[in-house]
Amino acid sequence: MAGSIELHRGSIRFVHPRDPAALLYEEDVDESYPPYWAELWPSGIELAYALSAHDWQGVSTLELGCGLGLPSIAAALSGARVLATDRSEDATVFAAVNAEQNGVDVETCVCSWDDPTPLLPRAPWSLVLASDVLYGQRNVDELLDLLPRLVAPDGQVWIADPDRPLAGDFLTAARRRWRVVETLPTRLPHVWIHRLTGL
Repeated sequence: MAGSIELHRGSIRFVHPRDPAALLYEEDVDESYPPYWAELWPSGIELAYALSAHDWQGVSTLELGCGLGLPSIAAALSGARVLATDRSEDATVFAAVNAEQNGVDVETCVCSWDDPTPLLPRAPWSLVLASDVLYGQRNVDELLDLLPRLVAPDGQVWIADPDRPLAGDFLTAARRRWRVVETLPTRLPHVWIHRLTGL
């Protein structure tokens, strides 16, 4: 199934599974990690839109839990060098196809946060992205541990979040490690972008 989203300049065309909910019932789905990657989430759209307002020329960028890859593509369209990662191989396939459709080069990698071995030798990145990932305590704990190992000392993290209940706990813990933690509005009243800077 195909669609598109508007950016500050231009748009992103993408494909996604016709019925993401049907994937929940496939026999090979890991029940501890449902295929959320297949949905078109408002947080991913708003993160892509916010990124498109900036010039990321040459900026080394990592997306965690890339799903369909819209933020990665938006960053790449603005000049970033992007690695899009997800624990689902299917997600990285869709992200790569979507990047190709938009004429940008986005590298992909299958990687889970509890075993970031493929990422650590390539760190640090100047910009790390994630959207709607604060929905479980395990995610919050793993992210708090992993982010400082991935981001350059002068780099930044952008996390889009739709007011998940655990977002407050995440931000409280992040303030103990990061010099600046700020929350910015998006076009949607219930979606925010949390920016972490200064390790």
